[in-house]
Amino acid sequence: MSATTDPSYVKPADSTARNSALTIGLWTLIALYAGARFLQVFPGSVPILVVVALHVVPAAVFALIHGAISYRLRGILVFFAVSLVVGNVFENVGVYTGFPYGRYYFTDLMGPKIFSVPVLLGLAYVGMGYVSWTLGRLILGDLRSSLAGRHIVTLPLVATFIMVAWDLSLDPVWSTVLHAWIWLQGGAYFGVPVSNFLGWYLTSFVIYQLFALYLRVRVVHPAPLSGRYWHLAIVFYAVSAAGNLLLLIPHGGSAYIFDPAGVQWKVNDIAGTCALVSIFLMGSFALLAWTRLRDYYTKIGTA
Repeated sequence: MSATTDPSYVKPADSTARNSALTIGLWTLIALYAGARFLQVFPGSVPILVVVALHVVPAAVFALIHGAISYRLRGILVFFAVSLVVGNVFENVGVYTGFPYGRYYFTDLMGPKIFSVPVLLGLAYVGMGYVSWTLGRLILGDLRSSLAGRHIVTLPLVATFIMVAWDLSLDPVWSTVLHAWIWLQGGAYFGVPVSNFLGWYLTSFVIYQLFALYLRVRVVHPAPLSGRYWHLAIVFYAVSAAGNLLLLIPHGGSAYIFDPAGVQWKVNDIAGTCALVSIFLMGSFALLAWTRLRDYYTKIGTA
């Protein structure tokens, strides 16, 4: 059977049009997510649940589309399943026992729950978890179609640091200021206990390690992907970091807030610290991934 009569054959023009449509769709999802960051700064214009959904759903859909290109639909659905199951198990155990995050509970701000954990929180593990994983691949220079050797362990380790950096930039805002979840005994990091970030590292690492083991024996994409494809993931992570800088914009509200332990925190200090984490930690990961990607394509272009 010739290529022109093969029903699976895609004409170059059709492939170009499909890629353009996918690119436009991914940029649209990034724009929706960026819009959610502006809405967070100016609460009241839309219901808070809509703001939360716009933080989470575009990222999850981005992960589905972007990930299907690299890992095929089956592979990214495996990532979704692992993230949702592991994330929800750890979070529910955390609510009931305090392990591994610390003593806390979720309010109704994030909407419907599975047992004690909001559905939207589970999706957050998928969206930003996928973007963090992708940046980890770029930083390690691992753009091959499957995982092998030491990268089966090192990639989960690196990706987890990138994921926890995101949590460092947002947890005090969403818990101490917005009260999406409540730390019953407060904590040293603007009302958030240090154990929370150790718990996040453990949870994210388990998700990534299971996915790495899945990829170890599978070829997920037979051909090199373009630099534009990888840049989209970096931009998404960078937009997330930049969105925290908007918290520095003055707006109405109390200048001080108390955590459940009775400790008083200055709201501007919380916003300023989260902005610094976004610039110097999340920004460093994004810049490093961008530089490594540029070096990679420069090398293969001159090979």
